[in-house]
Amino acid sequence: MNYRKLGKTDYNVSEIGFGAWAIGADWGNVTDDDALDALRAAISEGVNFIDTADVYGDGLSEKRIARVLKDYSGEQIYVATKAGRRLNPHVASGYSYTNLAGFVERSLKNLELESLDLLQLHCPPTDVFRRDDTFSALDKLKQEGKIRHYGVSVETVEEAQLAMKYQGVASIQIIYNMFRLKPALEVFDLAKANNVGIIARVPLASGLLSGKMSKDRVFDSKDHRNYNRHGEAFDVGETFSGVDFDTGVEVANKLKNLVPEGKTLAQFALKWILMHPAVSTVIPGAKNAEQALANAKASELEPIPPSAMQEVRMLYDQHISPLVHDKW
Repeated sequence: MNYRKLGKTDYNVSEIGFGAWAIGADWGNVTDDDALDALRAAISEGVNFIDTADVYGDGLSEKRIARVLKDYSGEQIYVATKAGRRLNPHVASGYSYTNLAGFVERSLKNLELESLDLLQLHCPPTDVFRRDDTFSALDKLKQEGKIRHYGVSVETVEEAQLAMKYQGVASIQIIYNMFRLKPALEVFDLAKANNVGIIARVPLASGLLSGKMSKDRVFDSKDHRNYNRHGEAFDVGETFSGVDFDTGVEVANKLKNLVPEGKTLAQFALKWILMHPAVSTVIPGAKNAEQALANAKASELEPIPPSAMQEVRMLYDQHISPLVHDKW
C-alpha cells in the first residue's frame, strides 16, 4: 500500500481507503459478519483511512467501525465521518453550531471516540458554502477538541471552488472516476494550490466500473441503484455517477480492453484515479472481505500508460460527457 498526505492535515493516508456506506445501508443487505470482515481485510492490507457518515444505516456504519477498531492495536487508523443530512428540512440555515455540535456528539458516541479525525459537511445545499457562520462553527468545534480537522463533501465543482475560500477546509470529497472527469479539469489544480486534499468517492460509478454489470442486472429494493436510479431519493449523480445504466454498461465493456492481464476493471479504475497527483485517497466500498482485498491491491498496479489514459478520455468525450459533464 502506498500513502499520500491528506491536505492540511498531518495524516499520511492510504491511497485506497474504505468507503463505509455499503456496510451501513442502501446497497442491499450486508450482514454483521461480512461488514466486519470487510473492514478487517482492508486494514490487513494497509488501508488506514475509513470514510463513513452518521446517516449510513442511521449510525450502523459508524457502530460497525467502532467494533472493529475496539479490537485493533496496530498503526493509526483515521476515521472520517460526515454530518448534516440528518437535518429535516435539509436547508442551509440548519448548518448551525448547535446542530453540528449535536451531530458530532452522536458520531463520537457511535464511533466510541473522544475526537473525530475528520468531520465533513455532507453534501449540504450550495448556500452553505456562502455562510461564514457555518465554517466559524466548524472552527469552534475544532478549538473545543471535538474534531481535529474538517472538510466538505460536495456534489458540484462550483461547491468545491466555493469551499476553498475558507482557510480551515482541509479536504474536499467529490465524485471522480472515469465517468466523471470534470473535477480534474476545474478543481484539482486549485486544491493543490490551496493544500486541500481530494477524497475521490463513487470511484466505480456504483459498480458500473467493476466490469461485472450486465444490462439485465436487477438490484435489491433496498439498494439505491434501484430506488434512486432517477434521483427519486437524493442527487441522481450519486447513483451510477448520473450515467444512464445501459450506456454505462456498454462503455465499461469497452474499457475492459485497456485492463492489464490478471487485473480487474475495478482495479484499473481505482488506479486511473490515483494517476492524478491531487488525489489523496480513493474510497471504494466493499460488502465483504474479498472485495476489500481486491480494492486494496489496486495501489500496487503499475502506472497506466499515456495511450490508455488517452483512450479513457476519448470514450468519456464520446459517450459519457454529454450525459454528465454540465450537470455537476
